[in-house]
Amino acid sequence: MEHTSELVEIGKIIHENSYIRKRREVTLEGIKIDFFEAKKGIIHEVKKSKSFDESHIWQLKYYLYYFKQYGIELEGILDYPKLKKRERIVLTDDDLLKIKAILNHIEEITSLKNLPKVINKPFCKKCSYYEFCYC
Repeated sequence: MEHTSELVEIGKIIHENSYIRKRREVTLEGIKIDFFEAKKGIIHEVKKSKSFDESHIWQLKYYLYYFKQYGIELEGILDYPKLKKRERIVLTDDDLLKIKAILNHIEEITSLKNLPKVINKPFCKKCSYYEFCYC
């Protein structure tokens, strides 16, 4: 559904015009990493936002988790071109436990016979999957 999201499209434009010399987008099994510094073992996620957000951190931590499942230990950097700032992200043992719990919860939800009730949170309005819940 993200292909229909205006916010995702804006993010793509910012990504395409930022860090041009380092662009090495990687797409694997449903994840898309903005660029990867293989020699340094760092994956980057570029954000259009003018503020740091916990969801940005967890997105990048999931990418680090994904690679760890294949025995590849990496670090991550969140890049905020509008702020001209970056934040280094590492995956801890506690993060691994939390991600596994989240993935188990997702499995439970997707195996339900009936859809869960709409949660009506403020962030829902910006979600790429908004139409699943509200239309």
